[in-house]
Amino acid sequence: MKIRSVGIAGVGSYLPENVITNADLEKLVDTNDEWIVTRTGIKERRTAGEGVPVSDLCFVAAKRALEDAGVKAEDLDLILVATVTPDFLFPSTACIIQAKLGASKAAALDIEAGCSGFLYGLAVGSQFVATGMYENVLVIGAETLTKLVDFTDRATCVLFGDGAGAAVLRPEEDGKGILSLVLGAQGEGGELLQVPAGGSRNPVSEQTLRDGQHYIKMAGNDVFKFAVRTMGEAAVQSLEKAGLIPADVDVLVPHQANMRIIDAAVKRLGIDPGKVIINLDRFGNMSAASIPVALDEAVKSGKIKNGDTVVMVAFGAGLTYGACTMKWSKPEGER
Repeated sequence: MKIRSVGIAGVGSYLPENVITNADLEKLVDTNDEWIVTRTGIKERRTAGEGVPVSDLCFVAAKRALEDAGVKAEDLDLILVATVTPDFLFPSTACIIQAKLGASKAAALDIEAGCSGFLYGLAVGSQFVATGMYENVLVIGAETLTKLVDFTDRATCVLFGDGAGAAVLRPEEDGKGILSLVLGAQGEGGELLQVPAGGSRNPVSEQTLRDGQHYIKMAGNDVFKFAVRTMGEAAVQSLEKAGLIPADVDVLVPHQANMRIIDAAVKRLGIDPGKVIINLDRFGNMSAASIPVALDEAVKSGKIKNGDTVVMVAFGAGLTYGACTMKWSKPEGER
């Protein structure tokens, strides 16, 4: 069986209009703009608001990615949604999107890998295209994390924002598209970043609600150390798998969690900071949506061009991490 090369044929994203600035947070919790910017690099973030589920964000991003790829919804074979904030425990958000798009022949499932979710989705989706089982795969990374934030906890409420990004995977010419993928996990660190209640271990109860166990809990220093170590290492491993070195990188698209983490990864790679795509200051940490939103912005603004070597790298809850090296080339979709 011939293994096919796989490329990203189209990208799209959607950000809610509602903005939460650092000044807004100053009114809710003991913090200030200087403290937030110095420690995170974040100035503002978006929120989907009450009554807006993650599927609404996914739908718009998906439509834009399909249009960019020139692929019709009815031609999709598989829809993957990476999220930790699904509309429901079940059905999957991917099935909701399948129905909204009218993608009647597409299989659909959700992937939960925290902030690494989009890269996990690329890895899963690309295998179906590479083997020839499917031709058109839609991968969405989307979150409404502001719905899981305790706005009295200044350690976490300043970090997270809502958004969605999507990519369409299709066959590509040999030597172009995805060159390598690296995925990993450190499950023993799972309790360092979690929402403790709401699952089968700690079902919803009056007690879990009173204790605030349905909000994001994070051991910030430990997660920071994991991120600094794995972001750089994963990117290097992905480059080595592709037969490349850091000097070959034209564009780095890192998970947008914290500017100090990104700076550490850039230092580990030894690349020019000018090659790094940053939107953290405007959108905060959007978890699985961070990379696809940044990727879409970089492509649409011309910062990523055909022939560029692009590296995407992330870490997330689980604990998980991942990296992908691509030779960027937008293959022709079905027009």
